[in-house]
Amino acid sequence: MNTKQLTRSEERMRTQMEWLDARHSFSFSGHYDSERMGFGPLRVVNEDRIAPSAGFAPHPHRDMEIVTIVLEGRLEHKDSMGNGRIIEAGDIQYMSAGSGVTHSELNPSSDVPVHLMQIWVEPSEKGLEPRYADQPLVGAEDNQWSLMLSSDGRDGSMAIRQDAELRTVRLGAGATIEFGAVASGRGLWVFVVEGAVETGGETMQAGDSLALTGVDGLALRAVGIAKVLVFEVSVA
Repeated sequence: MNTKQLTRSEERMRTQMEWLDARHSFSFSGHYDSERMGFGPLRVVNEDRIAPSAGFAPHPHRDMEIVTIVLEGRLEHKDSMGNGRIIEAGDIQYMSAGSGVTHSELNPSSDVPVHLMQIWVEPSEKGLEPRYADQPLVGAEDNQWSLMLSSDGRDGSMAIRQDAELRTVRLGAGATIEFGAVASGRGLWVFVVEGAVETGGETMQAGDSLALTGVDGLALRAVGIAKVLVFEVSVA
């Protein structure tokens, strides 16, 4: 079945605190929408802005693949596996919570907010040993897809415990790009990080998302400079 669901940025659920402004593409924490529980194994896509010298105190996770992309600023990570890192803008971090892990995420700056994306993917197997990795985002020429996450870690991507792939592209003004054939039983979830793109007769702005199933592929045209994430996951 061919389905298409466009969610505008302002339709996302929102958490606002003195130190946090978070937008949730799917149900998260105290926010619940039975129609937005995820897309295949993709369970959480949050866009967070954390105030200086603030953040998430140590808290536990288990059986979840947790990916953080720092867009602006810096994020200090510490966990019960003994990892301690400052994640810089342009870095991607991966933590497989597995059988259980505790971590904290704090903004180490005294005056600059941190802007990040946090993504949760349900693993294909539960109870595995926790693991951690971080690296700069895979480099690519403008107007070309860059593979960021995959099940096998090919092409410099980070390997996660799920048959899911995440690609990103930075498009110049007016540039176009296509996403190739999508296998039966798989779908695409598109998120605009920056700028705006046109696809299938719709204009998507920053923060908008598009869920697609039963499609042969995807074509995007940038309206000005744009950055886009595309997840390819099983939806069968």
